[in-house]
Amino acid sequence: MLKEPVTRTRTRARSAGRGAADVQAALPLGQILAGDCISAMRSLPSASVDMVFADPPYNLQLGGDLSRPDGSHVDAVTDDWDKFASFAAYDTFTRAWLSEARRVLKPTGSLWVIGSYHNIFRVGAILQDLDFWILNDIVWRKANPMPNFKGTRFTNAHETLIWASMGEKARYTFNYRAMKTLNDELQMRSDWVLPICSGQERLKKGGAKVHPTQKPEALLYRVMLATTNKGDVVLDPFFGTGTTGAVAKRLGRQWIGCERESAYREAALERIELALPLDESAITTMQSPRTAPRVAFGTLVETGWVRPGSVVCDRKRRFVALVRADGSLDCGQDTGSIHGLGAKLQGAPSCNGWSFWHIEHEGQLKPLDDIRQLYLLSTEP
Repeated sequence: MLKEPVTRTRTRARSAGRGAADVQAALPLGQILAGDCISAMRSLPSASVDMVFADPPYNLQLGGDLSRPDGSHVDAVTDDWDKFASFAAYDTFTRAWLSEARRVLKPTGSLWVIGSYHNIFRVGAILQDLDFWILNDIVWRKANPMPNFKGTRFTNAHETLIWASMGEKARYTFNYRAMKTLNDELQMRSDWVLPICSGQERLKKGGAKVHPTQKPEALLYRVMLATTNKGDVVLDPFFGTGTTGAVAKRLGRQWIGCERESAYREAALERIELALPLDESAITTMQSPRTAPRVAFGTLVETGWVRPGSVVCDRKRRFVALVRADGSLDCGQDTGSIHGLGAKLQGAPSCNGWSFWHIEHEGQLKPLDDIRQLYLLSTEP
């Protein structure tokens, strides 16, 4: 009597598996959909993506040109895609794209939206109206923000990210242990200090920025490592120059982009083509002695100062370890943070991983603390 129900259960499981595979096979993975994001998302199957990361127009409401004290012009967002006739028009647009985002997300999926004080409160209210459940608001505190040249307001030194699930009781992905390891064995807080996009990472053409609001890869790295798993599908409705796609490729996630501006699509495809995916061992993250550094080792990994897959060793090269995507180290059968693994390998009660572990930099073996100091110098205003 038991065989028939069991057979049916297995058949249903196989059918569900085939259904999920069929849905993913129908997705335009690794592609940028041209045109308006709302129309583009309507072409996607329902309940087909694991995460949506959205960097929508901020509707900045800028009044006139901005100039530095020396009279030079400040690049600001003056493009047509950021202009709306009224708050009501912006709200209508926001509700439309959020509704499509909700439709394409799986029941276990999550939504990330980033914005400034110009728009994030309106976006937050609308996504709550659509039955998203806010899990956190994250303050991205910019390590090197642009000054307020007019001196009429506080310097805008942060942006806000909203992380939401599909409902109050919905399941969602949160890689807590990876985030703790990334933050030197401290719980990851909701205020993230990361530099703005600059230097070699900033895409330029003819000496000018390709995109005025290009986000740093470190920001997407943390978002994706925290709330997706290898192979998950990430959708970015406002793809821009492809930060989401580049980071997804590095971390072994699938991606889909929507972008109406052809110049941005072209720049994004070139950029993602050059992005190097991590090997399998580097993508692995921690699954389930406190120091007080000014910056966590994970931040160096996120920002590319120490790349996942790099090799570190002690000064005498007795111990060799591989850097993984979440900032943990892998030394054969032993894994852990730079401090925890250093202590374990030495049989010591504690270890300062910053001075114990060394890495090749410009032809010399240097302690990780030297790389940390270089990072700190690079983020000074």
